[in-house]
Amino acid sequence: MTFLPAFRVVEAPGASKLAFVLHGALGSGQNFGRYAQKLAELRPDYRLVLVDLRHHGRSRGAPPPNTLAACARDLLQLGEHMGQPPGVLIGHSFGGKVAVEYARQVAGSAASPAGRALQQVWVLDAVPGQQPDGEQNSEVAAVIRAVRAVPMPAASRRDVVNHLINQSHLSSGLAEWMATNLERQADVYHWLFNLDGIEELMLDYFRVDLWSYLEQARSGPEFQLVVAERSDRWTPELRERARKLPPQARVHYHDLPNSGHWVHVDNPAALLALMQQHLS
Repeated sequence: MTFLPAFRVVEAPGASKLAFVLHGALGSGQNFGRYAQKLAELRPDYRLVLVDLRHHGRSRGAPPPNTLAACARDLLQLGEHMGQPPGVLIGHSFGGKVAVEYARQVAGSAASPAGRALQQVWVLDAVPGQQPDGEQNSEVAAVIRAVRAVPMPAASRRDVVNHLINQSHLSSGLAEWMATNLERQADVYHWLFNLDGIEELMLDYFRVDLWSYLEQARSGPEFQLVVAERSDRWTPELRERARKLPPQARVHYHDLPNSGHWVHVDNPAALLALMQQHLS
């Protein structure tokens, strides 16, 4: 059974190139709405497709298995639906690792339209390797536990935000961001996403190791690996490993200054400048 993820397009008149933009766990395509508008102004040749990955946002009803590989196949289906596979993938956090997995899949079929089309992958503060303790100790795991504890349905968005802050001790910014995932049905609110599906996706995210793929020599695509200066995902050892990838792997490492993990929010100007300079 094929599955078509939900999406919306940001583009300037006459745009001909195609890029898929992939959000992180527990987010949706709308997280990149403002950033995509600014990028489209700088690069009007690009149609930017803001994807809701399976079980996030409006992408409901995806069949199992819930894995990175399945997310990549969803993107292949989306490319077919649009009549044009993406030339560029831009993925943040969970979406960044999905982007690498997509590249790995299509690289094995260079004769296919998707394999020929893909020129560049932007990996925004996403660790490509395994994270054995992520299931219990990551920020995402803590947020999933907090979301499960919120009584549903909720009478208001404010009730949800207050519960996340006062009972689960999330920051006000994170609680407010999570509330963007609420949908009003009649007079009450429900979560848009499928939390069970997302939890399965995160188990695979923490399990899969894509370092060996990134280390391979390749003719294409190239990778732009952006690591936030204040990222809590990247240890000094991981940063050094990324910097030392062989030239033939075509992985270009960038430190993004004055930024935590949320690179498109913390320092959008620097990220836009980087993309304006290096986007294919």
